[in-house]
Amino acid sequence: MKQTLVARTTMFVSVVVLSLFVALVWNVAIEQSKTQISAWLADSALMLDIAVVLSVDVIVQLAYCIFVIRVPQYRLAKRRTRIVGTLLTMFPGVAIFPIVFGILVEAIFTLTGTSFQLIAYGMSAIILLLVPTAVLLLRKFVGEREVRIEMLFLSEVLVAMFGILATVNGNVKNSHSNDIDWLALAGFFLLFIILASVGFASHTFKNKKRIKKREQQ
Repeated sequence: MKQTLVARTTMFVSVVVLSLFVALVWNVAIEQSKTQISAWLADSALMLDIAVVLSVDVIVQLAYCIFVIRVPQYRLAKRRTRIVGTLLTMFPGVAIFPIVFGILVEAIFTLTGTSFQLIAYGMSAIILLLVPTAVLLLRKFVGEREVRIEMLFLSEVLVAMFGILATVNGNVKNSHSNDIDWLALAGFFLLFIILASVGFASHTFKNKKRIKKREQQ
């Protein structure tokens, strides 16, 4: 979502870095095993460290949302403000890297008999094509920048909440059941879509009302 708010050059640089990361870590990914991953998930200290990193990532993204709302034209502001704005804008987030690494490992486990390099390079190419396409579509269907900022803010708040729920007193609440409650998952996404739609409609209504009032004046 953040990539819809930054310049296209910044977005393409972030996508290229992520794509190169996937293409270069395949030799590390093939050394992982499901037993080792399960051991990591059972390590409460490691999960707590990850939660701290995730919290820092969320805080930076929330700071970006607040900053661009308060100082929309930061490039015309003082030097210190420009530096802060540039750093917040250029920061792509660190949580995405372990996520795509986990997806790569899972793809290697699933596509048995397929060349590891082919899987990594294929996933790298998918990222190069999929992310810019998704960004362009989001910019088209959610045209108002303020709405996209609000959606980014809300999604980061949800990530922060999930991070807190995942680690309580340093102990990971990890169920050993492989069953997924699809009904609960569908309910969550449905609730998210409904709330996002209500927020979008409310913002659009207030915006039209504000424009109408200005025209009357």
